Amino acid sequence: MTDRNDHGARALVINGTVGVGKTTTADLVGDRWREAGIPGAVIDVDGLRRAWPAPPDDPFHATLGLTNLAAVVANHVRAGALRLVLADVLEDRSQRDRQQRAIGLPTTVVRLRADPDRIVPRLAARHRDDHDGGAGLAWHLARVTELQAILDAADVDDAVVDVTEFDALAVVDRVLAVTGWPESTPES
Repeated sequence: MTDRNDHGARALVINGTVGVGKTTTADLVGDRWREAGIPGAVIDVDGLRRAWPAPPDDPFHATLGLTNLAAVVANHVRAGALRLVLADVLEDRSQRDRQQRAIGLPTTVVRLRADPDRIVPRLAARHRDDHDGGAGLAWHLARVTELQAILDAADVDDAVVDVTEFDALAVVDRVLAVTGWPESTPES
Protein backbone atom coordinates (compact mmCIF):
# COMPACT_ATOMS: atom_id res chain seq x y z
CA MET A 1 0.00 0.00 0.00
CA THR A 2 1.25 3.49 -0.75
CA ASP A 3 2.35 5.75 2.06
CA ARG A 4 -0.55 8.06 2.89
CA ASN A 5 1.49 10.27 5.22
CA ASP A 6 1.38 13.42 3.10
CA HIS A 7 -0.08 15.47 5.96
CA GLY A 8 1.54 13.96 9.06
CA ALA A 9 -1.16 11.38 9.71
CA ARG A 10 -0.28 8.43 11.93
CA ALA A 11 -1.94 5.43 13.51
CA LEU A 12 -2.08 3.93 16.98
CA VAL A 13 -2.94 0.24 17.26
CA ILE A 14 -4.28 -0.99 20.60
CA ASN A 15 -3.28 -4.66 20.83
CA GLY A 16 -4.18 -7.19 23.52
CA THR A 17 -5.99 -10.34 24.46
CA VAL A 18 -9.77 -10.69 24.35
CA GLY A 19 -11.59 -8.68 27.00
CA VAL A 20 -8.60 -6.55 28.02
CA GLY A 21 -10.26 -3.30 26.93
CA LYS A 22 -8.92 -2.62 23.43
CA THR A 23 -12.15 -1.22 21.99
CA THR A 24 -12.98 0.84 25.08
CA THR A 25 -9.48 2.29 25.08
CA ALA A 26 -9.58 3.06 21.35
CA ASP A 27 -12.94 4.80 21.76
CA LEU A 28 -11.65 6.90 24.66
CA VAL A 29 -8.41 7.79 22.84
CA GLY A 30 -10.57 8.94 19.94
CA ASP A 31 -12.69 11.01 22.33
CA ARG A 32 -9.54 12.61 23.76
CA TRP A 33 -8.29 13.55 20.28
CA ARG A 34 -11.71 14.88 19.28
CA GLU A 35 -11.85 17.05 22.42
CA ALA A 36 -8.37 18.37 21.57
CA GLY A 37 -9.52 19.26 18.05
CA ILE A 38 -7.34 16.64 16.36
CA PRO A 39 -9.03 15.21 13.25
CA GLY A 40 -9.16 11.45 13.53
CA ALA A 41 -11.05 8.19 13.49
CA VAL A 42 -11.56 5.06 15.58
CA ILE A 43 -11.49 1.72 13.77
CA ASP A 44 -12.47 -1.57 15.41
CA VAL A 45 -10.75 -4.01 13.07
CA ASP A 46 -12.91 -6.93 14.26
CA GLY A 47 -15.85 -5.25 12.53
CA LEU A 48 -13.95 -5.10 9.25
CA ARG A 49 -13.55 -8.87 9.16
CA ARG A 50 -16.82 -9.97 10.76
CA ALA A 51 -18.20 -12.16 8.00
CA TRP A 52 -19.06 -15.80 7.59
CA PRO A 53 -18.18 -18.37 6.70
CA ALA A 54 -14.44 -17.84 7.05
CA PRO A 55 -12.19 -19.78 4.70
CA PRO A 56 -10.57 -22.83 6.31
CA ASP A 57 -7.08 -21.36 5.83
CA ASP A 58 -8.06 -17.96 7.32
CA PRO A 59 -10.38 -18.63 10.29
CA PHE A 60 -10.25 -15.04 11.57
CA HIS A 61 -10.76 -13.50 8.08
CA ALA A 62 -7.44 -11.64 8.31
CA THR A 63 -7.18 -11.13 4.55
CA LEU A 64 -10.68 -9.64 4.32
CA GLY A 65 -9.94 -7.44 7.34
CA LEU A 66 -6.73 -6.08 5.83
CA THR A 67 -8.37 -5.38 2.48
CA ASN A 68 -11.16 -3.48 4.21
CA LEU A 69 -8.70 -1.73 6.54
CA ALA A 70 -6.68 -0.35 3.63
CA ALA A 71 -9.82 1.16 2.11
CA VAL A 72 -11.16 2.53 5.39
CA VAL A 73 -7.84 4.14 6.35
CA ALA A 74 -7.50 5.70 2.89
CA ASN A 75 -11.01 7.13 3.14
CA HIS A 76 -10.40 8.58 6.62
CA VAL A 77 -7.11 10.16 5.57
CA ARG A 78 -8.75 11.62 2.44
CA ALA A 79 -11.43 13.06 4.73
CA GLY A 80 -8.74 14.79 6.80
CA ALA A 81 -7.94 12.38 9.64
CA LEU A 82 -4.53 12.98 11.20
CA ARG A 83 -4.79 10.35 13.94
CA LEU A 84 -6.29 6.90 13.61
CA VAL A 85 -6.67 4.57 16.56
CA LEU A 86 -7.36 0.91 15.87
CA ALA A 87 -8.44 -1.89 18.20
CA ASP A 88 -6.99 -5.18 16.98
CA VAL A 89 -5.01 -8.29 17.86
CA LEU A 90 -1.54 -8.74 16.35
CA GLU A 91 -0.19 -12.18 17.22
CA ASP A 92 3.11 -12.11 15.35
CA ARG A 93 5.51 -9.94 13.35
CA SER A 94 4.04 -10.99 9.99
CA GLN A 95 0.59 -9.80 11.09
CA ARG A 96 2.05 -6.48 12.20
CA ASP A 97 3.93 -6.09 8.91
CA ARG A 98 0.82 -6.92 6.86
CA GLN A 99 -1.25 -4.49 8.88
CA GLN A 100 1.41 -1.79 8.52
CA ARG A 101 1.28 -2.18 4.74
CA ALA A 102 -2.52 -1.92 4.78
CA ILE A 103 -2.47 1.20 6.98
CA GLY A 104 0.28 2.92 5.00
CA LEU A 105 1.03 5.36 7.85
CA PRO A 106 3.62 5.50 10.62
CA THR A 107 2.14 3.22 13.27
CA THR A 108 2.70 2.72 16.98
CA VAL A 109 1.47 -0.52 18.58
CA VAL A 110 0.62 -0.44 22.28
CA ARG A 111 -0.48 -3.65 23.97
CA LEU A 112 -2.80 -3.69 26.93
CA ARG A 113 -2.05 -6.42 29.44
CA ALA A 114 -4.10 -7.39 32.50
CA ASP A 115 -4.30 -10.25 34.95
CA PRO A 116 -6.78 -12.82 33.58
CA ASP A 117 -8.71 -12.60 36.88
CA ARG A 118 -9.66 -9.03 35.90
CA ILE A 119 -10.67 -10.01 32.37
CA VAL A 120 -12.97 -12.93 33.22
CA PRO A 121 -15.75 -10.76 34.75
CA ARG A 122 -15.71 -8.48 31.69
CA LEU A 123 -16.12 -11.45 29.38
CA ALA A 124 -18.88 -12.94 31.53
CA ALA A 125 -20.80 -9.64 31.37
CA ARG A 126 -20.20 -9.28 27.62
CA HIS A 127 -21.51 -12.78 26.86
CA ARG A 128 -24.31 -12.89 29.45
CA ASP A 129 -27.06 -12.61 26.82
CA ASP A 130 -25.50 -14.80 24.13
CA HIS A 131 -27.87 -17.38 22.66
CA ASP A 132 -25.27 -20.07 22.10
CA GLY A 133 -25.57 -22.05 25.32
CA GLY A 134 -22.36 -20.53 26.69
CA ALA A 135 -20.13 -21.64 23.81
CA GLY A 136 -18.97 -18.08 23.02
CA LEU A 137 -18.08 -17.36 26.62
CA ALA A 138 -16.26 -20.69 26.97
CA TRP A 139 -14.22 -19.98 23.82
CA HIS A 140 -13.30 -16.48 24.99
CA LEU A 141 -12.38 -17.65 28.50
CA ALA A 142 -10.02 -20.26 27.04
CA ARG A 143 -8.63 -17.73 24.59
CA VAL A 144 -7.69 -15.15 27.28
CA THR A 145 -4.67 -17.01 28.64
CA GLU A 146 -3.80 -18.68 25.34
CA LEU A 147 -3.69 -15.35 23.50
CA GLN A 148 -1.93 -13.55 26.36
CA ALA A 149 0.88 -16.13 26.19
CA ILE A 150 1.10 -15.74 22.41
CA LEU A 151 1.27 -11.95 22.72
CA ASP A 152 3.87 -12.10 25.51
CA ALA A 153 6.13 -14.17 23.27
CA ALA A 154 5.43 -12.30 20.02
CA ASP A 155 7.33 -9.09 20.77
CA VAL A 156 5.41 -7.04 18.19
CA ASP A 157 4.52 -4.11 20.43
CA ASP A 158 6.28 -0.77 20.75
CA ALA A 159 5.06 -0.56 24.35
CA VAL A 160 3.10 -2.68 26.81
CA VAL A 161 0.81 -1.08 29.39
CA ASP A 162 -0.33 -3.16 32.35
CA VAL A 163 -3.93 -2.10 32.92
CA THR A 164 -4.81 -4.50 35.73
CA GLU A 165 -5.22 -1.83 38.40
CA PHE A 166 -6.45 1.10 36.31
CA ASP A 167 -9.84 2.42 35.24
CA ALA A 168 -10.49 3.16 31.58
CA LEU A 169 -9.56 6.85 31.72
CA ALA A 170 -6.28 6.12 33.50
CA VAL A 171 -5.52 3.51 30.83
CA VAL A 172 -5.94 6.16 28.13
CA ASP A 173 -3.53 8.46 29.97
CA ARG A 174 -0.96 5.67 30.20
CA VAL A 175 -1.38 4.67 26.55
CA LEU A 176 -0.99 8.23 25.29
CA ALA A 177 2.01 8.75 27.57
CA VAL A 178 3.89 5.75 26.16
CA THR A 179 3.27 6.81 22.55
CA GLY A 180 5.19 10.00 23.14
CA TRP A 181 2.69 11.80 20.91
CA PRO A 182 1.64 15.23 22.09
CA GLU A 183 -2.14 15.20 22.11
CA SER A 184 -3.03 18.84 22.39
CA THR A 185 -2.64 20.15 18.85
CA PRO A 186 -3.14 18.77 15.36
CA GLU A 187 0.25 20.18 14.34
CA SER A 188 2.08 17.83 16.71
